Amino acid sequence: MGSEIVIIPAIFGVFFGIIYLFISARNKERMALIEKGADASIFYSSKEKRVTPIWKVLILNLSLLLMGIGIGIFIAGILHLSIGVDEEIAYPGTIFLMAGIGLFTGFTMTKNLEK
Repeated sequence: MGSEIVIIPAIFGVFFGIIYLFISARNKERMALIEKGADASIFYSSKEKRVTPIWKVLILNLSLLLMGIGIGIFIAGILHLSIGVDEEIAYPGTIFLMAGIGLFTGFTMTKNLEK
């Protein structure tokens, strides 16, 4: 019963730690560049650089992830009914495999959007 009380602060602690490390590492990197005499304009995006909007990247990756999960469920059903693979093995295995393939495809397509 007491484990529920511990899990929620642990989750918030992990999120805080990730954000803190990201901000502190970025600050240290910027300070090191400034100490070496780098121009401050490198921290700001230039106008001539073409950047893909973040909403396009998110929609692309989310749609490919959901399609991968759907295909994974479909393939797992086929494996379970026709070949006889156990449900406990077929469903999680193919869902994670196809979701990973979908995310990798989204990553490669995002790289092509930026070119």
